[in-house]
Amino acid sequence: MKAVILVGGEGTRLRPLTYTTVKAMVPVLNKPFIEYIIRYLSNHNIKEIILALGYKPDCITDYFGDASQLGTNLVYSVETEPLGTAGAIKYAEQYIDDTFFIMNGDIFTDLNLTDMLQFHRDKGAKVTIALTPVEDPTRFGVVETDSNQRVTRFIEKPKREQVTSNMINAGVYIVERQVLRRIPKGKRFMFERDVFPELLAEGEPVFSYATDAYWIDAGTPEQYLQLNSDLMFGKSLQVAFKPEEVRINKEASVHPQAKLTGPILVDSHCTIGKDVQLKGPVVIGTGCTIKDDAIIENSILWQNVTMGEKATLKDCIVASNSYIVNNACIECATIAQTEK
Repeated sequence: MKAVILVGGEGTRLRPLTYTTVKAMVPVLNKPFIEYIIRYLSNHNIKEIILALGYKPDCITDYFGDASQLGTNLVYSVETEPLGTAGAIKYAEQYIDDTFFIMNGDIFTDLNLTDMLQFHRDKGAKVTIALTPVEDPTRFGVVETDSNQRVTRFIEKPKREQVTSNMINAGVYIVERQVLRRIPKGKRFMFERDVFPELLAEGEPVFSYATDAYWIDAGTPEQYLQLNSDLMFGKSLQVAFKPEEVRINKEASVHPQAKLTGPILVDSHCTIGKDVQLKGPVVIGTGCTIKDDAIIENSILWQNVTMGEKATLKDCIVASNSYIVNNACIECATIAQTEK
């Protein structure tokens, strides 16, 4: 079984974080986001993963190589221009030889792919779309189904008065290879607006697989911060972290008078000064310096961040190589370079 991960976009919703780091490589608990997706797919016996790349592909290819260390084989399909979700799959068609999975590159989920595949086969579906419940469906694509879980209608980002269900497209699909014939080569084409509605109009079997497993679209700074928090509080099966845990790398230095309240993750070559307060969830990447009397609460620091004395961060994301001046007090901010 193979899977395609769609990671070709510029990650505009995650700006300014993605001006210098591609979306797929944004760190989650100090590992690249896409590494979790690769391991997740590998754990469901998916042995070849095709990465549909576009924007800054070298950032990913240089880091992972063939990814054999992750229990799978990576193949890179690099677009020369943005082709949309379906166009990107068509571009990678040469690597696809049978039924395959598609996964949006900003989704983190515990969805049971093995069970979903069995469902797809039992239904004789051409396409199976994973659905997940959300509180506000207007930000997503709502999917209507009948009593047999067959899809009857798509409503892309509906207005509130158009909402008929809280079940949305979860960004995970199983597709039969023959569906690729419907996608024009070299043209921008979308599954959500072009391929799926066309299949429905022609009466083809498109089914929904509903799940209440952990799911989050981590494509905005707010949701990215939420994902890190969720993982530290044990909401996903993929990460073993306890709410009270304080995990300090052995190559980090923490002053004995620093006050640490979990969950906390501190990577290598960090220095945590005297009377620093870390109030979890807090994630600190490699090479950071937190000077005396600083306070960090519910925040993520990437690599090589320096935080001045008596500075305070709350509900913040701080990208690599940033400097927080002495006595600064910053809340609910995303701090990064604002130019490409």
